[in-house]
Amino acid sequence: MRPCDENEVVEIVRAAMAQSRRLQWCGGGSKRDIGAAEEDSALVDLRGLQGIIDYDPSELVLTVRAGTPWAEIERALAAERQMLACEPLDVAGCFGRSPGEMTMGGLVASGLSGPRRVVAGSVRDHVLGFRAVSGRGELFVGGGKVVKNVTGYDLPKLLTGSWGRLAALTEVTLKVLPAPETVCVVALQGLEAAQAWQFLARVLGSSVGATAALHFGPGTARAESLTVIRLEGFEPSVAARLQGLHGLLAPHQALLTLSDSQRSALWASLASLDVLPRDRPIWRLSVPARRCSQLLAELAAGDDRWLFDWGGALCWLASHVEPERLRDAVAAVGGHAMLWRADAPLRRRLPTFHPLSAALGALEGRVRSQFDPLGVFATSRFAGSVDAH
Repeated sequence: MRPCDENEVVEIVRAAMAQSRRLQWCGGGSKRDIGAAEEDSALVDLRGLQGIIDYDPSELVLTVRAGTPWAEIERALAAERQMLACEPLDVAGCFGRSPGEMTMGGLVASGLSGPRRVVAGSVRDHVLGFRAVSGRGELFVGGGKVVKNVTGYDLPKLLTGSWGRLAALTEVTLKVLPAPETVCVVALQGLEAAQAWQFLARVLGSSVGATAALHFGPGTARAESLTVIRLEGFEPSVAARLQGLHGLLAPHQALLTLSDSQRSALWASLASLDVLPRDRPIWRLSVPARRCSQLLAELAAGDDRWLFDWGGALCWLASHVEPERLRDAVAAVGGHAMLWRADAPLRRRLPTFHPLSAALGALEGRVRSQFDPLGVFATSRFAGSVDAH
């Protein structure tokens, strides 16, 4: 099914309610291999809802239909030297698909942010409003271009990162920002995980103003590990802050300056995770940054590969480690583990997202029942079995 407007989306949901069918929303399909393949739901392709509705560069506000490709939006923003500051990741390459297929609805529904999240916030911090269709078959609106009451942001934040389990987005409004005039990316080679975290913590706690702080473990980007810092802004400011960064180095350390091509290749590798082996599951670990190196020392075997972003708060681990052991270790430090990429049997067996506590699970169930009381969106994709309401 491929609706062309939001009224058709409403009709599809109401028909599914009447027929006791389940629906799954799809845009460009860049994340279709996250979670289990589904046989219990009908796929609804939202790419029929395309186009920029309103873009006023002077107001830094963009409104688009949910099926609009992110690549089209990037081009429109670049023409005005603007950007979506949360730096959304186009992860299509990670699953063998061509980058550029991600849609704006998928961008918001997944809520996946790139390295700039450490200073600019996540996707949900840049969503001002939306239009969507609930599991009740009702069109509803949250937020807007101008929100006078802070409570108006609650629904956009709730739907961002909900992975289509609460509603089908048909239109989104986001705030955009000017793109930086100058970008400088530098790196240190050979640091161990604990050393890299300590260095990144010093950088992020200083006045250097880094907009990326990540570490590629040995055997990923290069044979040696690579600790990467990005500085952005006006050229004199970047130059001054680069001098400040040199002041944080140990006497024997020296920074490498990456060329434009090296920088582009590095960001592409971060999105596609092509620096990680494909013969084992890949996990996305969200943990307190200070615990990242400790977890890697505990969980990663000698031939495992990993990298971490956001100063250590986000870790990508390719490992054969026992899933239950991994999730127990991550939970023990106050984090959670998402199964990002794995073979079909493992994706069917394991929940994609970290299991919730009884209290949080009950809260999530109540929220979902308000948006989708009949379970029209409750497919087996993320749960290993049909979601319970």
